[in-house]
Order: sequence, then C-alpha cells, then structure tokens
Amino acid sequence: QVQLVESGGGLVQAGGSLRLSCAASGRTGSTMGWFRQAPGKEREFVASITWSGGSIDYRDSVKCRFLISRDNVKNTVYLQMNNLQPEDTAVYYCAAGQTVSGAPRFDYWGQGTQVTVSS
Repeated sequence: QVQLVESGGGLVQAGGSLRLSCAASGRTGSTMGWFRQAPGKEREFVASITWSGGSIDYRDSVKCRFLISRDNVKNTVYLQMNNLQPEDTAVYYCAAGQTVSGAPRFDYWGQGTQVTVSS
C-alpha cells in the first residue's frame, strides 16, 4: 500500500519561500511529482523527478523558482519554492507513479497541503 504524506505548506508573503516535503512509503514506482490546484481551477502539473534523479521536469511558470529533489534514504521528495507569487496559491499534492514511454503516469496521491501567498 502506497502512502504519501505532504507537509510544509503555509502562509507566506510574496517573494518568500517554502519547502514542501512528501514522505513516501510502499511501492511508489519510479517517478514522483508535485501538482497543485487553485480554487476553481483544474489540477496542474508542477514538477516531477525520478528516484534515480535521471529525469526532472518543471512547468514553465515555476522554472528558475522551484526546485524538486529527493532523498532516497528517507524516501522523501521535496519541493523548494522560492520567490513565491500570489498566483502560486493552491493546494499542493504529491503524486507517485511510473514513467511510461517517456511520459510520467501518476497512480497515487497525497492528501494535499495548502500554500497561500499574500501580496
């Protein structure tokens, strides 16, 4: 049974930073990711990483501001978010799955952690 537990969300002013953590247990698969969902909007991809570290991807709007990393010993994936902006406000979800034919497919999801950025 796969369990994903996020932590690290909170309230921050624009320009500030937060680090999200996702503690994973069970057979998660090769690929971990972060998604977010703002009120009234669809869930969107933020970043992904393979446990091997060989493949990392970001959505364009967070490149150069967010950094995804993993600790294979702790089975934990992190999302360092810098220079946060109000448009980054959302519930952030950790996800786990496999990369198939070069495309990640996520089968497991965490409960989400709220990130609120004030202007």
